[in-house]
Amino acid sequence: MQRPYKIPQSVLVVIHTPELDVLLINRADAPSFWQSVTGSKDHPDEPLETTAIREVLEETGIDARAGLLRDWGLENIYEIYPRWRHRYAPGVTHNTEHVFGLQVAHGTPVTLNPREHTAWQWLGWRAAADACFSPSNAEAILLLPQFQR
Repeated sequence: MQRPYKIPQSVLVVIHTPELDVLLINRADAPSFWQSVTGSKDHPDEPLETTAIREVLEETGIDARAGLLRDWGLENIYEIYPRWRHRYAPGVTHNTEHVFGLQVAHGTPVTLNPREHTAWQWLGWRAAADACFSPSNAEAILLLPQFQR
């Protein structure tokens, strides 16, 4: 049975502490691809905030409802990397990503879903931006100080 195609509407959630340390997770299907939490809507009518809460819990074990989740009101439209394009319907080449920030307490425990990610690390925001493989993820992290004011 073929899995349903991914919906080309996703969230990017920059998880951070009040001190602006950022959580990065390493993709299981692409070693050395460090990123923030990302994920697509499960169905077209799923609210973006619901997608963000679900993806954070699935990927890190963190309950976003216990932190301070904010929709940053930013959208990135980007070309889907060819290595992952087969997950989308034929002819779909671009995704719209909605950016959120999630402030959590320093020392918040992280429990990865091993099918999706192999490692995690907290880095200062500048180092985290430098470590990201995705340009839109790096740009979002560089905006973090503005959204913390």
